[in-house]
Amino acid sequence: MSRTKLDRTAERIARVARVRLAEDIDRLCADAGLSHAALAQGSGVSTSHFGRLMAGTTKPSLETYARIAAGLGADFGARLYPNTGPAIRDRLSVPILEALLETLHPHWSPFAEVRVFRPGRGWIDAVLLDRRAELLVATEIETTLNRIEQMIRWTGQKADSLPSWERWSELEPSPAISRLLIVRWTRATREAADAAERQLRIAFPAHPDDALASLTGIVPWPGPALPWARTHGSSVRFVGRR
Repeated sequence: MSRTKLDRTAERIARVARVRLAEDIDRLCADAGLSHAALAQGSGVSTSHFGRLMAGTTKPSLETYARIAAGLGADFGARLYPNTGPAIRDRLSVPILEALLETLHPHWSPFAEVRVFRPGRGWIDAVLLDRRAELLVATEIETTLNRIEQMIRWTGQKADSLPSWERWSELEPSPAISRLLIVRWTRATREAADAAERQLRIAFPAHPDDALASLTGIVPWPGPALPWARTHGSSVRFVGRR
């Protein structure tokens, strides 16, 4: 079975966490004057398993880490921190992205599922390259607007992280970066947008009609914009709204 991007991301996150925990254990052992063998024995963990844990060649359970932490007299916890938003796309965003890619004027070169690493870590739904204007447009698709302030922060952080994209070095000279947010048009999203109208205008000041004209024609890109996607069955239509 082929591995998905979610599989690869989960494995990377878990691997980094195990490396950091091994470093913490090693440091606390040194501080306490304990050998690895003594800590393993005192924690009820076999020395062979402990060795593999420290070498990063096994995947210990949370209980194992909790045992070692107890042996060290250390606190142990695991938490989830919000970063750049969910990597899982719902079924409604897929046809919206497909319609966007089909609608684009040929002067745009699209890249789907773009991974960035720093300062934000995550995936951008699509990146649109206009080589004539030396411009990249980080494009996100939202079918709900539950936490607008967080969504604005995430989209900005991921756009700012585009220089960490693996293909950035191929772009010479380095392009300018802009943002595009496409939101599915529903009663709930319209009401949420109306309630946060000023925040959205600050984050996406360009008129959506101008953005759509640029995406489908040769009009210059107007800047960060928020057009809307009306869906009906499998059909998608993009509209502007102020």
